[in-house]
Amino acid sequence: MGEMAMSFAALAGFVVGAVAVLFYRNQIEVAGRSGRDSSDDADSGALPQGVASVLAVLPSSAVVLDAHDRVLRASSAARAFGLVKGDRLMAAELLALARQVRRDGEIRESEIDVAGYKFGQEVTNFAVRVAPLGSHGQVLVLAEDQTERRRVEAVRRDFVANVSHELKTPVGALSLLAETIQDAADDPEAVTRFAGRMQHEAARLTYLVQDLITLSRIQGAEPIPTPGQVSIDDAVHDAIDHCNTKAIAKDITLVAGGTEGLRIWGDDELLVTALRNLISNAIAYSPEHTRVVVSARPAGDCVEISVSDQGIGIPEESLERIFERFFRVDAARSRATGGTGLGLAIVKHVAVAHAGEVSVWSKEGSGSTFTMRLPAFGGSAVPVQRPLEAANG
Repeated sequence: MGEMAMSFAALAGFVVGAVAVLFYRNQIEVAGRSGRDSSDDADSGALPQGVASVLAVLPSSAVVLDAHDRVLRASSAARAFGLVKGDRLMAAELLALARQVRRDGEIRESEIDVAGYKFGQEVTNFAVRVAPLGSHGQVLVLAEDQTERRRVEAVRRDFVANVSHELKTPVGALSLLAETIQDAADDPEAVTRFAGRMQHEAARLTYLVQDLITLSRIQGAEPIPTPGQVSIDDAVHDAIDHCNTKAIAKDITLVAGGTEGLRIWGDDELLVTALRNLISNAIAYSPEHTRVVVSARPAGDCVEISVSDQGIGIPEESLERIFERFFRVDAARSRATGGTGLGLAIVKHVAVAHAGEVSVWSKEGSGSTFTMRLPAFGGSAVPVQRPLEAANG
């Protein structure tokens, strides 16, 4: 059981104990009344005094069932997830668990999957704890949504596996090439050829490590340490300059357009890194003799920066995953061009770090457009006119 599951178990144990104390305290108070009154209260199926108050403050789904499986109390979370409708517990597996607890009085813990109840999710996974309440057949059910935790754990496992694979490939190639050079020491041409391959693999390894460092620095969704006023024009031109050599090699024209003089509040180095990754991707996935256009425009209190290409496009089924770390639409092409599979993940986290977002439009065979939408400096995307001498210079 993971750390989160252990925390839930501890919280659930505390709640069950607290509710049980309240229940038995109430039963003692009831027992002090007349025998007739005690029988009437026991048969009424009413919640013990104070139990409803405890359940009301729980963030998890909480349900109390009576001896006939009717819902006496359900938290708003339980109803939001669809676990409870009216006075019925809808999850058959959970209801069966409650009946077992009622029969033998033993507390049970389990995990269940409930289909299609929350925000369009196909399956919601719950860690559940079911306990008896008193001697009249009432049962307490606690259910904690752990779907997101499981998704994060899966992403983390995939990330570790992918990093291991991506690092092993160039490291293994370097080791093999070094052995080959050693064996071919008497052949200068072979040494030169294999040394060039070693430089290529070393560069690939360097890019991967740099991207991993950049991603680890920004993926925590922490605010930018030293934000400042960032000129979009300067960031676009810096990114284009960095990618120009790669574009010239494929006879791809890089064009800067849109509204000039726009600014955002953030980190100029991170913005240039994001734009450089978008432009590099556009070049890598575009045929020769085409254009890549980088443009900016005001959008209310935000600035939109778009990078458009005339490339191969992205299949519709891949659009939802395109910003995942190490996800590649065309793995062979990505590795052949030196891609690390982290570029778009970096773009996404740069946008989030600036309290913005990134989106993509694409059509196979027609190209793609990636758009970063970032909050404008001063709260309004108003272009700043440069001095006349600077503009003419």
